[in-house]
Amino acid sequence: MSLRIGDVAPDFTADTTQGKIRFHDWIGDGWAILFSHPKDFTPVCTTELGYMARLKPEFDKRNTKIIGLSVDPVEDHRRWSKDIEETQGAAVTYPLIGDPELKIAKLYDMLPAEAQGEAKARTPNDNATVRSVFLIGPDKKIKLMLTYPMSAGRNFDEILRALDAIQLNARHNVATPVNWKVGEDVIIPTSIPDDQARTKFPQGWKTLRSYLRLTPQPK
Repeated sequence: MSLRIGDVAPDFTADTTQGKIRFHDWIGDGWAILFSHPKDFTPVCTTELGYMARLKPEFDKRNTKIIGLSVDPVEDHRRWSKDIEETQGAAVTYPLIGDPELKIAKLYDMLPAEAQGEAKARTPNDNATVRSVFLIGPDKKIKLMLTYPMSAGRNFDEILRALDAIQLNARHNVATPVNWKVGEDVIIPTSIPDDQARTKFPQGWKTLRSYLRLTPQPK
């Protein structure tokens, strides 16, 4: 069955560069980003892992753990991490999951269940769909999913921006308009009638249409 936003993120036990974890326990009561890679020592992913290492303090501020997954063994991840630090100028201080038997890639619907072979016998092209990002909330449900082709580096600034929007919605039941950034006006959902909105948003709002009300971002 395909995963959808709102589904519980599949739990699993796996070896990582920081020891064995049970995924839901590792997430704890915060948020998590799981982002996957089709193979170690691949060029685009090398740049991505390095950028996430530099961006990690921003996720920490948002009570969000980050964890990578690559369809190779943990010992390969450790060797790859040295290349990442030397070429990207940032040490990978978050865990990387080993998935040499493709179990987690299949569990998260990145590879079909009938995919054959272990990681070492497969090329990056065999695992091309293992280029996904999952944002998971404290309730262990999937809040966002993105899958990229192998040729296009992921925009993790956008993942951070989306995290801000989704966390704001969780706290205040608001929506965010196109290209929204922290501090900009937000949208009052149509599910909140005006009489309730007056109490919930005492700063008021601008009505562009009956279904489009903009209000300052709640603090």
